[in-house]
Amino acid sequence: MVGSLRMKFSRQTTLRSQATVTGVGVHSGRPVNLTIGPASIDAGYIFVRTGLDGGDREIQANAKSVVATELATVLGDSDGPLVSTAEHVLAALRGMGVDNATIEVDGPEVPIMDGSAAPFVAAIDQAGVREQSAPRRFIQILKPVRVSHGDSFGELRPYAGGFRVEVEIDFANPVIGRQNYTLGVEPEAFRREIARARTFGCMSDVARLWEMGYALGASFENSVVFDDERLLNAEGLRYADECARHKLLDAIGDLALAGLPILGAYRSMRGGHKLNHSVLTALLADRTNFRVIEAETTRRSVRGHAEAVTRLAGGMVAPAYGPDMS
Repeated sequence: MVGSLRMKFSRQTTLRSQATVTGVGVHSGRPVNLTIGPASIDAGYIFVRTGLDGGDREIQANAKSVVATELATVLGDSDGPLVSTAEHVLAALRGMGVDNATIEVDGPEVPIMDGSAAPFVAAIDQAGVREQSAPRRFIQILKPVRVSHGDSFGELRPYAGGFRVEVEIDFANPVIGRQNYTLGVEPEAFRREIARARTFGCMSDVARLWEMGYALGASFENSVVFDDERLLNAEGLRYADECARHKLLDAIGDLALAGLPILGAYRSMRGGHKLNHSVLTALLADRTNFRVIEAETTRRSVRGHAEAVTRLAGGMVAPAYGPDMS
């Protein structure tokens, strides 16, 4: 039995209003506007691609919508890709405890901004978060689910303390090397420890990526870049282990495609978007791997003060996914 966790919110959340960010696509190099806004109860995350000749296209952001995982998570449908590089805005929404949101994009990919999720967190702050009337639901991991790709592996496993993500990277580039980072995912920890971690790459890969049509919008303003001997960004790193933290950010965004907040622990070794998606697909393929549980709110007196406690079916206590809106 998990010890009691003090909570403010047990209900679903959405945004109070809309907020827009403007930037370029890191791979396409094209200017793009992204607007996040409210969505109804149980809507999850809905991408709306605007500005198309045939009219707007809408897609539910879930594991089945993933059509590619090469260098970014790409969502699409039977008509083809809809929006690329979805992981950073999804990480911001999940990390900040937003359950339901629309994400309108007028270009082929989410703007890279500064390479981190911080601009999307700022947009969430600008829009505001409000509680909805329905209880929050969770995917509770019941047994380990592990996928290996060569010397890489990812695993989801039961964990009584909420949603925990552990990432380890191991790059041949000696400046990056081996790093790891672990986070119990809740809004203030996400904001403080993860949101500002930027995407990264090696200068030796740039020519190959350009030939493949990738990284056309990459720059020192939106990417951390290394050569074989040093960091090339004049302003330096935001964290000594920024690369591991960014991989953890990506994992949160990719796992947001589960459709509901996860109660469990995720561990990734030498992973990336493809591995994250493979583990999520393996989880959802077998209903004995998980169950969907619903929060219940009770009131109790704690040292003379009334306090909301979120309990789940089966006696678990849910983690504080909801943002502090006091």
